[in-house]
Amino acid sequence: MPGIIDARLAELGLELPPVSAPLNSYQHVVVVDALAFVAGQPPLLGSDRPYLGRIGADLTFEQGQAAARLSALNVLAQMRVALDGDLDRIVRVVKLGVFVNSAPDFEGQPQVANAASDLMFAIFGEAGRHVRFAVGTIGPMNFACSIEAVFQVR
Repeated sequence: MPGIIDARLAELGLELPPVSAPLNSYQHVVVVDALAFVAGQPPLLGSDRPYLGRIGADLTFEQGQAAARLSALNVLAQMRVALDGDLDRIVRVVKLGVFVNSAPDFEGQPQVANAASDLMFAIFGEAGRHVRFAVGTIGPMNFACSIEAVFQVR
């Protein structure tokens, strides 16, 4: 029987992407006491890399928002694995860190990050409201963005 969060994902027409192995020397999720720390998740769809490049140069603003939503779904996919399949163990989204691979003159990093923030609110309701930072970067690995997260869990 699906949990509340899985039912909400289905209601929103969302499916979590398949999880990937870490791309470098790190763990995807570390749980310490009641906090789960999720390493930066790029916009991967299995082994596909649909959003490569710099927003405002190679990619449009809308593609940047789509990349942020996909990265946020990858965060949740990694959490599902870390929580033995039970996303209902998430009490609250505490923090998102959004790294936006952007052109030097692009100033819409916060609005790109809003796509991930709005998604968390749509899924978790009030428990999805969080603190956040959004910064422009170059890279990593030419992904359009990468999102790290902190969750309160039980």
